[in-house]
Amino acid sequence: MSLKLYSYYRSTASYRVRIALNLKGLAYEYQGVRGLRKGEPEFTERYLALNPQGLVPLLVDGEVPISQSLAIIEYLDERHPEPPLLPREPAARAHVRSLALYVACDVHPLNIMRVRKYLTQPLGLSQEEKMEWYRHWAVTGFEALERMLERSPHRGTCCHGDTPTLADLCLVPQVYNAERFKLPLDAYPTLKRIHDHCMTLPAFIAAQPHLQPDVSEYAPNEEY
Repeated sequence: MSLKLYSYYRSTASYRVRIALNLKGLAYEYQGVRGLRKGEPEFTERYLALNPQGLVPLLVDGEVPISQSLAIIEYLDERHPEPPLLPREPAARAHVRSLALYVACDVHPLNIMRVRKYLTQPLGLSQEEKMEWYRHWAVTGFEALERMLERSPHRGTCCHGDTPTLADLCLVPQVYNAERFKLPLDAYPTLKRIHDHCMTLPAFIAAQPHLQPDVSEYAPNEEY
């Protein structure tokens, strides 16, 4: 199978997919999207032809483009069932999906770059006001996630049991984002224990943003 991943090193959604590819042991070509982020017409036109959403990640499997990180991960899980990223039992699958969807659909979208950029440019918020927005929604999300994980009878060293699932693939990049913006994590010990365990696993280590091929294409102080 010929796989190409369009990714941006700091994208938490792309980070999820990189972990999944690593866990599955799948080789893939990494394609950075600096041209899209810088508005270069030729690259942007070619990319939008593949992905009209204009977002990352995008996985191209042969001639088939697949967008949206959770759709990509479930596609990979169906094509390559081992190791499974969702439990087999229906209630357990629903539990893992609820954790993953909470992060991917309720926490993450409020803090992405295009939202932060809109707050400062068209709306005129200051840097501090923008970061207050970030902290408010990150704290709200992490508080609920901590309660969900703390109370779960299924929790092990990972969000569900002792092997990574879709929930861990969503949790770890969101913690990276929080650490990047210097959000203290002391109030979320369960969340932090799971994150720290996952970060001992080779698939998670190799997917880290600072290890990706396109990291050198951006200045460290660029807020992308």
